[in-house]
Amino acid sequence: MIAATNRHLEEEVRNGRFREDLWYRLNIFPITVPPLRERRDDVSLLVDYFVEKISKKLGKSIGSIPTSVMHTLQDYHWPGNIRELENVLERAVINSSGPKMRLVDELKKPGKDVTKADRTLADVEREYIVRVLEQTHWKVSGHNSAAEILGLDRSTLRARMRKLGIQKP
Repeated sequence: MIAATNRHLEEEVRNGRFREDLWYRLNIFPITVPPLRERRDDVSLLVDYFVEKISKKLGKSIGSIPTSVMHTLQDYHWPGNIRELENVLERAVINSSGPKMRLVDELKKPGKDVTKADRTLADVEREYIVRVLEQTHWKVSGHNSAAEILGLDRSTLRARMRKLGIQKP
């Protein structure tokens, strides 16, 4: 049996969000595959594979992928990993009217069009935790508590509250 996930299962087991017995059954021979953004050299191979597969499925004949398109695909960060790449390529094949593939998605490099943030990560985290605490009437642990909603252990939530200076009004 082969199983795949985008979660770190050891951490999920430690936090009680994944069954430990199932973890030991699955963790016989782990194969860790880094995300596509860390394997830029694989992009061209995957592009060739997916374009051929999609073209055949759609009854199209894509004979060439312009170098500029390939560079755009290789430079993109791929937050959606291989599934996102496949979807982008399917849209490209669908929208290509001749043998040359035309990219329809506007793939931007990370960091472009990003303005200076006016709040820190701690500010955003503090605001979010306070909002959840208010929603739960400051119930930190137990059923329907802030810790449960945030997916944190109650001691972790209390530690974050201390660090961020969050106190019940």
